[in-house]
Amino acid sequence: MAVFGVLAAALGVVGLVAPDALISLMGFAPVPGPGGDRAPGDHTLVFLTASSMAAVNMGVYYILAALADWRAFFRWTVPFRLLTCAVFTAAVVTGRAPAGFLGVGLWEGLGAALTGAALWHETRRRTGDGGRSHGHRVI
Repeated sequence: MAVFGVLAAALGVVGLVAPDALISLMGFAPVPGPGGDRAPGDHTLVFLTASSMAAVNMGVYYILAALADWRAFFRWTVPFRLLTCAVFTAAVVTGRAPAGFLGVGLWEGLGAALTGAALWHETRRRTGDGGRSHGHRVI
């Protein structure tokens, strides 16, 4: 959780400070207008500023949740990160986003899987019964 939080916050800061660097990192090509400026009506930087600020905030939430050892928060992140993985992957598959953006979806999916596995393993370790006290069967 803390690692994801630090990475999310750091990438959010990159998006706020050097938006074209973040655009390139995600596999998008910057689209400058005449003279190196963006074309009139191009609101890419507005959306990037909003999502970068959200990433900074989300990163801080993850770091604080990790410091507080807030397991409920950890559980909540799993299905929503899987949903994010599905939406971002679908965006690439349908041509709405470039192939480089697939890494963002895979990062979310991997993060969800690792978080879910860690929570499952920890529950098994705490109960000492392989999860049977929670209605789970061990095969």
